[in-house]
Amino acid sequence: MAQPTAALHPQLIAVTQRIRERSAASRAAYLARVEAAGRQGPVERASLGCTNLAHAYAASPAADKIWLRQQRTPNLAIVSAYNDMLSAHQPLEAFPAWIKAAAREAGATAQFAGGVPAMCDGVTQGQAGMEMSLFSRDVIAMSTALALSHNMFDATLALGVCDKIVPGLLIGALSFGHLPTVFVPAGPMGTGLSNDDKAKVRQRYAAGEIGKDALLEAEEKAYHGAGTCTFYGTANSNQMLMEIMGLHLPGSAFVSPNTALREALVREAARRAAKITRLGSEYTPVGVMIDERAVVNGLIGLLATGGSTNHTLHLVAMARAAGILIDWDDFNDLSAIIPSLTRVYPNGKADVNHFHAAGGMAFLIRELLAAGLLHGDVKTVAGTVNGLSGMHAYTQNPALEGEQLVWVPAPAMSGDATVLTTVDQPFAADGGLRVLKGNLGRSVIKVSAVKPENRVVEAPAVLFNDQSELIAAYKRGELEKNFVAVVRFQGPRANGMPELHSLTPTLANLQDKGFKVALVTDGRMSGASGKVPAAIHITPEVMAGGPLGKVRNGDVIRLDAEAGTLQALVDEAEWAARSVDVIDPAQHEAHSFGTGRELFGAMRQAVTGAEQGAMSFGMTSFGGV
Repeated sequence: MAQPTAALHPQLIAVTQRIRERSAASRAAYLARVEAAGRQGPVERASLGCTNLAHAYAASPAADKIWLRQQRTPNLAIVSAYNDMLSAHQPLEAFPAWIKAAAREAGATAQFAGGVPAMCDGVTQGQAGMEMSLFSRDVIAMSTALALSHNMFDATLALGVCDKIVPGLLIGALSFGHLPTVFVPAGPMGTGLSNDDKAKVRQRYAAGEIGKDALLEAEEKAYHGAGTCTFYGTANSNQMLMEIMGLHLPGSAFVSPNTALREALVREAARRAAKITRLGSEYTPVGVMIDERAVVNGLIGLLATGGSTNHTLHLVAMARAAGILIDWDDFNDLSAIIPSLTRVYPNGKADVNHFHAAGGMAFLIRELLAAGLLHGDVKTVAGTVNGLSGMHAYTQNPALEGEQLVWVPAPAMSGDATVLTTVDQPFAADGGLRVLKGNLGRSVIKVSAVKPENRVVEAPAVLFNDQSELIAAYKRGELEKNFVAVVRFQGPRANGMPELHSLTPTLANLQDKGFKVALVTDGRMSGASGKVPAAIHITPEVMAGGPLGKVRNGDVIRLDAEAGTLQALVDEAEWAARSVDVIDPAQHEAHSFGTGRELFGAMRQAVTGAEQGAMSFGMTSFGGV
């Protein structure tokens, strides 16, 4: 099959080049460490002493012991986020046995190297545990590194799906950048209650129109089985990213769990991992593979699909783990040229199952490549598929012919043009993610789900120091007016930067009544950020002296998503003279202890700003980044 080529868009070239130049020193330092780590030889465990080795395979089957002792065949690390509380990760229980069997068929061994924690933002939403959620990403990265630290492994199979888990797994894997890494997804649950109907029920509950029993009944219909939540939030944005960055097998992101095709893809992932080690014929170390082009491809995928705003933190952190420096201007400038090609909730009514059935990632990637809007000449874990290499291999979808796994080209036309469209007929000309700048700092806003008439809000500020304060004010009837909700002290230093998604139904109800409302915060919203304009991730955060702390009740705030500005309309001299509010000591104490939060105090003190990825490892962890 001939491999199509297209001239890259000049803006894409320019952004990639400036990232390369900005990252030159840190990337060179990172690659030098990767090269040094790879000098141990083709078999990772060859450097271990006899006592080390005997400990490492004491419990292995006899046949595996023979191969592990001989040190001539690859040994694969399984790092898994399995637990059976989370629907997205429950299917991972079966994967290690499949991987071990497939590895043996490929002349390799596999060991369960370690588990990583997997907390769910859906369960902790609005709860104290959410204040540990962002930092769980860094705990996962460290847990991944610990799993790989035994120097027993020649490649990694990373099993994880949801919000902080995939970024954490990749950051950890990149600390062992000389090893190949293949990500193994589990797939989405079947379609249940539509996301649109679920949102309406939540709004009715927030308005006091229905009780808790009716709300729970609706939620159970929406979240009803094994697999990822079906809306296009952070979990499914993760799966899109791993595919468009070449870390998945082609077309595997949204194949349902508990199907023959999903099992075949898991087994094939093990075979590919064995093949791309230093002992195989296609050595593909993850630290070399994830370069500036792969990171830019991730940015493009996020924009073309209207993905989660959480990745304005996570993708920055993942890139930094490979010595690559990106910032929000890169998101903004690429958003200007990347068309919106999907309509999946919250940017539409469909779910990811509809997207996959309409042609999915293979169709999307083919469209972007054909328009010169994606780097095609990148390394991937897939190698060559049907004669196609680089991202062109990802224009192929997996299928079963009997029990044989094969790949077939994406459909020529979208199976549902209301869900997945072409570059020639996009849903919007841009990617719907913008940077806002002004005297309140820098922030991001996702406008792909916000109607044009709601993208500019100019109204008095109402200050809140906690999301519960806003909800209480709403229930007292104090918010029946035009206003900008300024929710402060929600950044990573203050309280771990919890998502404020529980505010969405309340603010949406007020907007539906005709009031002009917006949210301005140094906290996060969710990957399910919806129809209310929200300037989020404001940096510097108030706890770090950010100017959002200068806002006073009644100040007029102008949020203009079209112009890219966020401004307190206060006299310049008065603004300059104002001090930044400090967090109430009692509030800080309340957010520092309980539910394990006291264990994360050092992370809150060390964490970088939102635009730097909100990383708790410090600025020098990755080659002086």
